[in-house]
Amino acid sequence: MDTEKHLSDLLSEFKTGMLITRDGGSLHARPMAVAGLSTGPDLYLATSIATPKVQEVEANPQVLLTFQANNQFVSLEGQARVNRDRTLIDKLWSESWKVWFPGGKEDPELCLLEIVPSGGEYWDNSGSNGVRYAIEGMKALFTGQKPQTDAEQHAKVKL
Repeated sequence: MDTEKHLSDLLSEFKTGMLITRDGGSLHARPMAVAGLSTGPDLYLATSIATPKVQEVEANPQVLLTFQANNQFVSLEGQARVNRDRTLIDKLWSESWKVWFPGGKEDPELCLLEIVPSGGEYWDNSGSNGVRYAIEGMKALFTGQKPQTDAEQHAKVKL
């Protein structure tokens, strides 16, 4: 099984994730809408250049993103950087962003956080994976052994 492709496929299904940055010695998490995915696992988040998260990323670019929906979960660790590429912003632009950026695509506050993952992990118990997990769970109840999973259900992925 191509675990990197499975991770990318799962990521494409999420619209929102939790971005975790370092604020000095503390961790700071906040929900962020996914602005876009590149051809690989890299992704973009739209934000304002004046937000504390931009300062936190500039001070310490190591971030964690987590995603959850029903029976699917993904975590990505990697490096974040501020991207002010107007061509890319124009390509990813969503009219719903006008709430935060009344100047539209050209709003000088608008920038992207580009996340370049170094690794990820997923747990996918959707569809037939969920059925297999339920069967393994029942076996575990009767045998006293932990349920078995495979790469379709769970994997750590080095990127």
